[in-house]
Amino acid sequence: MMLSYGASTSSFRLPQNVTFCTYSNSHHPTTTHGGESHPVVTRRTLSLLATATATVTAAAFSVPILFCDSSVRCSESAAAAATPKFSELPESGGVKALDLRIGDGDSPVNGDQVAIHYYGRLAAKQGWRFDSTYDHKDETGEPLPFIFTVGSGKVIAGIEAAVRSMKAGGIRRVIIPPSEGYQNMSQEPIPPDFFDRQRLFTTIFNPTRLANGEGSTLGILIFDIELVNVKHL
Repeated sequence: MMLSYGASTSSFRLPQNVTFCTYSNSHHPTTTHGGESHPVVTRRTLSLLATATATVTAAAFSVPILFCDSSVRCSESAAAAATPKFSELPESGGVKALDLRIGDGDSPVNGDQVAIHYYGRLAAKQGWRFDSTYDHKDETGEPLPFIFTVGSGKVIAGIEAAVRSMKAGGIRRVIIPPSEGYQNMSQEPIPPDFFDRQRLFTTIFNPTRLANGEGSTLGILIFDIELVNVKHL
């Protein structure tokens, strides 16, 4: 399903309806919280969500969101059962969010240390993925989450706004306008790969394109964020 929204110099329209396909099979386990069973959102599922992201032109881009593979038959009733919508987060500066899974843990406040996994994409490059914590591995090959302190000011404002209203265990897709994205090249998260970092920042801070009035679209970011845990310091 393709969902489109446009970007202009003053605002951008977001997709309003997303189709979720639910199914049950032995290859997709469930977990139990509070006596209820919930499907586990695996790393592959999160990857699919991020891989199926925006394609951008100068004026508009589309966001396909795919929750089923070719082996799964999605019923119309299952598709109609879930129609989540993007909504603007309060006091976020225009960050739009779509909750893909609601967590059941704590929500962070200023001073808390949080660990997140994310896929980061740049709208101006047709949804190019510039970074992912799943590519950051420890010595055993396990992916390393990104850790930061809420309210420290070291992380782009859009990510802080996103995690403040999440609960641990939740997954959220956010669309971050340029004003809440990278304002300089020292803000985190910073892609560790030199070429990815160079491509990201030379696009966002391209002086010629900024002079041509493209500042309202160059820095639009799309992040799929999983709040792994919250540590009260």
